Amino acid sequence: MGPLHGLRIVELEAIGPVPFCGMLLGDMGAEIIRVDRVGGPADPLRSLLGRNRRSIGIDLKHPAGRDVALDLVATADVLLEGMRPGVTERLGLGPNVCLDRNPGLVYGRMTGWGQEGPMAQQAGHDIDYIALTGALHSVGKADDVPPPPLNLVGDFGGGALYLAMGVLAALYERRSSGRGQVVDAAMVDGAASLMAMTYEMRARGLWVDRRTANLLDGAAPFYRTYRTSDDRYVAVGAIEPQFYAELLDRLDLDPAELPAQLDVAAWPAMRERLAAIFASGTRDHWVEVFAGSDACVAPVMSLDEAPHHPHMAARGTFIEVDGATVPGPAPRFGRSGAAAPQPAPRPGGDTDVLLAELGFAADTAADMRAAGIVG
Repeated sequence: MGPLHGLRIVELEAIGPVPFCGMLLGDMGAEIIRVDRVGGPADPLRSLLGRNRRSIGIDLKHPAGRDVALDLVATADVLLEGMRPGVTERLGLGPNVCLDRNPGLVYGRMTGWGQEGPMAQQAGHDIDYIALTGALHSVGKADDVPPPPLNLVGDFGGGALYLAMGVLAALYERRSSGRGQVVDAAMVDGAASLMAMTYEMRARGLWVDRRTANLLDGAAPFYRTYRTSDDRYVAVGAIEPQFYAELLDRLDLDPAELPAQLDVAAWPAMRERLAAIFASGTRDHWVEVFAGSDACVAPVMSLDEAPHHPHMAARGTFIEVDGATVPGPAPRFGRSGAAAPQPAPRPGGDTDVLLAELGFAADTAADMRAAGIVG
């Protein structure tokens, strides 16, 4: 049933990192109940990460709706919310109110800028948050603008994963204290944390503060991507000397005729030489050349190709959920794996069932639905 079986999480409707965090915890077996808005058109973005949930529609701006939400919070171990600082307080669902109702509650808050600070009330998105951390500055080519690394670094890496870790840490602490607490997960904090090794290298003189000038940012000829003759790409990551030696051997290059691997001054010329070699063959040709080797060379797969790669297929890394091919649960557990993920619910589709579980009579639920309090 999953290692988090028995854990109940209430998730206030959001996009991006909050539902991704909920998806991860739901994949591990937690029960996720999403509180959706009542009325208005459904936003397809809000259900993309909505698997493994039930949904209840509540008008949180209505006092009776707030009371229903608090009844739900009283049954939960965790609440997840991603609103601007102060919004849940104005709704009457802030940490003080919820913890008063449920002292053991872990109240997980996800924002970009954090709960306080001069920018806390400003709007923003992933690209803005990672811009302040040095992460965006460090990605891309030296002669071009920094490219957005999708929304992996802020929303999901620095946001959802740190929220999930914080929630689980607070739950572990609750075992000894018996008390819940607030988890303030800010994408600026998480994305900065992800840059820990880069900042450490910079402090020790091992990182130049400009793009495409360092070991891991595409400057090194042995750690970058190369275009192949069929306009595809291979990724090369031969950092360790033994792996670099294997790379040269598979490319029929004599190390004695080449500059030292870490001769930075020779990197530009070596990049050009390797680029010319890889451009002479197709991507699949190089897959064959490096098959079974420790040269750390892999094909760059498209979104349509990745699920069908033999290794990914053998591990079942991608699965089918509601007719869509999506990544499956990760990580995996030796004896407590969760069931297959279930499709995202229709917003509010479990309202009646959940109201009944909370003890509301059918006629009371019908009256609340007619009044637009739930739906």
